[in-house]
Amino acid sequence: MTQEIAGWVHQRSGKVRDLYTSRSGELLIVASDRISAFDYILPTLIPGKGALLTKLSSFWFNKLAHIVPNHIVTTDVPDVVAGRAVIVKPLKMFPIECVARGYLTGSGWAEYQKTQTACGIALPAGLVDGSKLPEPIFTPATKADDGDHDMNITFDQAVEIIGQADAERLRDLTLTLYSAAHDLAATRGIILADTKFEFGRDADGNICLGDEALTPDSSRFWDAAQWQPGQVQPSFDKQFVRDWLLQSGWDRNSTPPELPADVVAKTHERYQAAFDLLTQ
Repeated sequence: MTQEIAGWVHQRSGKVRDLYTSRSGELLIVASDRISAFDYILPTLIPGKGALLTKLSSFWFNKLAHIVPNHIVTTDVPDVVAGRAVIVKPLKMFPIECVARGYLTGSGWAEYQKTQTACGIALPAGLVDGSKLPEPIFTPATKADDGDHDMNITFDQAVEIIGQADAERLRDLTLTLYSAAHDLAATRGIILADTKFEFGRDADGNICLGDEALTPDSSRFWDAAQWQPGQVQPSFDKQFVRDWLLQSGWDRNSTPPELPADVVAKTHERYQAAFDLLTQ
């Protein structure tokens, strides 16, 4: 059920965030405790998750503001959503997701096993799941409607969607942001394996970073001390939930199962650990 917030009108709800508007045109983004996996919203909440994601995104927006402006107006929000919401300026969002990968895993690894490529980018032979790439790569994806699946696309396909100049600009921004965040995370004992950014244009035509930034929902964070290519990487993100779902017997076509209490608790622990380590 959608939460009512005085002075704000609910516009829509995404997988994990709820969007409200004010008469002045500003937007209120509220991070819920919902969690998604494999493009499904799971029926079980992760208590405290929304507040952690909001604080971690704010940390990264501040750290990376010298590279690209962001959509944040203020964190001074209505008391009923204090700590898990931000007020932002509206952006005309680009219809692609901007993914940077510094390590081979996930859908990139699945593609590599078939074609030795990731989103059409040729990669060296002999890599394994978890290998560090020679250099970070830009692997865009289409934005899926709720219930649909995001689809990896090539850079040329991104150009067809948003044009050459904007595709090049978003690629360069994505890789610059990834490198800066990767280097900072490394000083905290964390490997930023990959991450997703979303960009839009503000009313003045400036490209801004929107949505969220470098959270366990949009990134893979690995324990640097235990990183070992070819093995399952100990992580600080929702891969733990994905792994449980894969071994649960769920067919990935029907309604996802409820998460057991121990999976909820361990997921929260991983999100909290990511926040604590990255913001120390």
